[in-house]
Amino acid sequence: MRSTCQTSRARVKSIIALLLTLTLGEVDIVGYITVYHFFVAHMTGTTVHFGNKLASRDWSDAVSAGVTIFSFVVGSIVGRSIIEVGARARRRTIATITLLIEAGLLLTLVWIRPGFPSSRDLQGMALWMTCLLLALLAAAMGLQTATLTRIGPLTVHTTFVTGMLNKLAQTLSQSLFWVHDQWRAHATWKQIRRGSRQHTELRNAQFTMSIWISYVLGSVAGTWMNSRWPTRALYLPVLILVLSAVIDQVNPLSIEEEKEQV
Repeated sequence: MRSTCQTSRARVKSIIALLLTLTLGEVDIVGYITVYHFFVAHMTGTTVHFGNKLASRDWSDAVSAGVTIFSFVVGSIVGRSIIEVGARARRRTIATITLLIEAGLLLTLVWIRPGFPSSRDLQGMALWMTCLLLALLAAAMGLQTATLTRIGPLTVHTTFVTGMLNKLAQTLSQSLFWVHDQWRAHATWKQIRRGSRQHTELRNAQFTMSIWISYVLGSVAGTWMNSRWPTRALYLPVLILVLSAVIDQVNPLSIEEEKEQV
């Protein structure tokens, strides 16, 4: 019975992880189009951009990139701190708080900048406004990074697509060796197909591929929606976050994350 409950919880967390990754793709592309051509969830590229602008003494862009990185880290720290508090207080539904804060940050951006900025608007936007909008988006993504990091034994990062692709390569490699070993043991293809349903690495490969596909779909949806409803396209990620918070009340999402803290 306990095993069935854990399997059901892992399945729900997997669905939420895919939805959050869809949210990431949409927020990332909407932020890129409407704010300052920065990706607010992937700090590797932003860090390179930061170093490049420092070297070229483009202080405005350097400040914008620096604020983005700093806000992402702060959001992640706040998220992990909330998880820590939940672990110490033995609160099983702590993810609700981080998800709703993230939704609030996105809503704040929509209310501040409801219209779709043209290229002229982007160029004339005050530096403080650019930094504020980037900070809201990056902090939201940092919070999301901290909220859900484990599904059973599998480590997931809904804002770290490069890492998930690396994980996909790893699991696919291990799965190929498993198939090779089964073939050398004279197993039939029917036996291999039946066994693949229970093989952990193959299931993990399928899930990590789904994470990447969700990110792509989110960026496609975000681009399409942003061209029609400007930053109001962020209402969909907000809806997903609120829905995830509701689900957290029934099926706690951050139990494994809390266990890591104690």
